[in-house]
Amino acid sequence: MLSPLVIDTFLLDYHLGHVILLGLVVSLLGAAPLKSQKVIASILAVFGVIFIMAPYTTMPSTFIIAGIPLVLIGTLLWTMAGR
Repeated sequence: MLSPLVIDTFLLDYHLGHVILLGLVVSLLGAAPLKSQKVIASILAVFGVIFIMAPYTTMPSTFIIAGIPLVLIGTLLWTMAGR
């Protein structure tokens, strides 16, 4: 069994931006077998909005700025997707 101190020292290296990025990657991997461009587009757009709306104090501004292209790419993919 791991002691709480070991777990805490491991988790201190990560912040909210890393957690949201991990969620984005896991969501994209989960949606990949569906082969639906609209699903991928909606995931990118939603995570872009989450990155933009996340509190500034919990992660670097790089992650917040990365939310803007994610929203733009998501909306462009949604527009270009077929029925």
